[in-house]
Amino acid sequence: MEKIIQCSSNDYAALSEIWERSVRATHYFLSEKDIIEIREALIASYFPNVDLYAVVDSSMLVGFIGLKASRIEMLFVDSIFRGRGYGSILIDYAKEMGCCHVDVNEQNPAALKFYMGKGFRIVGRDETDDSGRPFPILHLSL
Repeated sequence: MEKIIQCSSNDYAALSEIWERSVRATHYFLSEKDIIEIREALIASYFPNVDLYAVVDSSMLVGFIGLKASRIEMLFVDSIFRGRGYGSILIDYAKEMGCCHVDVNEQNPAALKFYMGKGFRIVGRDETDDSGRPFPILHLSL
């Protein structure tokens, strides 16, 4: 039976590993250099600035979500557990917490389809990500 837990800095290493496996399975547009740069920023910059929650199944972290105010800042499911409903559990939790906005890489059509299937709609677009990389970002809202 799965459950949602709030994460602490003690979970950062495990969350980073989930992030990397997920990104390597879904973010084909990122170079190895991009992955290394983002991975290095996760623990130092990204994780401490959001409220992190993980879905746990059989005492194993299988995915996580980062929330800030009404925004979903990140959602990653371990690549070996994709397609089992864990992302939906995390989205439902975020909605219960009042989140109604999320950004998604335009070059990740599976993620866009997932969020749109959860009721999100495109409300804007930027040519680059928050770090200025040439990866267009779609802004979605419920």
